[in-house]
Amino acid sequence: MSGAQSIDCHLKQPVLDGVRVIELAGIGPAPFCGMMLADHGAEVIRIDRPGANVEEQQCDVLLRSRRSITLDLKRPESIEIVARLAETADGLIEGFRPGVAERLGLGPETLMQRNPALVYGRMTGWGQEGPLSHTAGHDLNYISINGCLAALGQDGKPPMPPLNLIGDYGGGGMMLAFGFVSALLAARQSGHGRVIDCSMAEGSAALMAGMWSLKHNAMWEKEPSQNLLDGGAPFYSSYACADGKLIAIGAIEAQFYARFIEALELGDDPLFAAQLDQENWPKMKVRLGEIFSSAPREAWTALLQHRDCCYTEVVTMAEAPEHNHNRARGSYVESGGWMQPHPAPRFGETKVVLPKMWQRDADRENILAEVGMTDPDWITTS
Repeated sequence: MSGAQSIDCHLKQPVLDGVRVIELAGIGPAPFCGMMLADHGAEVIRIDRPGANVEEQQCDVLLRSRRSITLDLKRPESIEIVARLAETADGLIEGFRPGVAERLGLGPETLMQRNPALVYGRMTGWGQEGPLSHTAGHDLNYISINGCLAALGQDGKPPMPPLNLIGDYGGGGMMLAFGFVSALLAARQSGHGRVIDCSMAEGSAALMAGMWSLKHNAMWEKEPSQNLLDGGAPFYSSYACADGKLIAIGAIEAQFYARFIEALELGDDPLFAAQLDQENWPKMKVRLGEIFSSAPREAWTALLQHRDCCYTEVVTMAEAPEHNHNRARGSYVESGGWMQPHPAPRFGETKVVLPKMWQRDADRENILAEVGMTDPDWITTS
């Protein structure tokens, strides 16, 4: 070798290997947090509830790679099992309304007396306090009080629900996973755990930080669907092709815009001369819509894919695993016959924990043995 240091190419263990997490069964954001932790090597023990609706689902990707035990939390014996498990764990996550965990005897004060280093993650829509904290809601409600939903309106129409990606998963589960790992690092340094108050309303508000920057710099002043990133800009939008399939253009920077209009032979068209002239955006958008509707998506991909002008096809969920980029990276994997996203993000030279599909109550006997208990008749109910 010419003086260069050799690189250790041995696969390293997953980044959360050795971390144990107790997850009290819920839906949406808390299970997504559990999935993220399990995807990266944490041992996640899910406490399932008897007769929960999730049992009826053939496949739940959010619950992959868990260990599972079903417990009736109305029974004191079950509460003791969870408390014993918490003594052995690095953290616990729950998605109850404020006060429910305390009434069950599983609140942070109780469990952290038994395990002072426990990281206790709380996932709610509104937070543990505040006028709305005890009221019902879903993703759409949580993103409606922070400007997020309003910004998604299109052409004067009420905004369409953005699936439940922003509140449940981005501002909720992902934010809780970040909080959990941050608190875990602090606990390992200090020996003291933390309580994480993760509010989907506040988490999704944090996702709007960039929009606040645009607002403060007079770049987000018009009605929804008339601004730079909300579909108002003709060079940052999606279009229908002749075959009904869709494409996306994200040519914001001047160099990408120049390549884009050059490829479409619009470089000499005065309508497209001033990229940031918002007065012309509606006309530019109509013209581009007419152009793209004149040929099938395959033709536009052949013309634009290699122009480095921020062009992509808009693929469906069914098409996504077969997209050439996704296939090359292995961005989707199959487990138990079910196609699903590969764990993300990736870590260099790190062993990937491939998903294993969740099986309800599959680990009951082993989990009980780990806390010095056997399997009594009352442990599960139908």
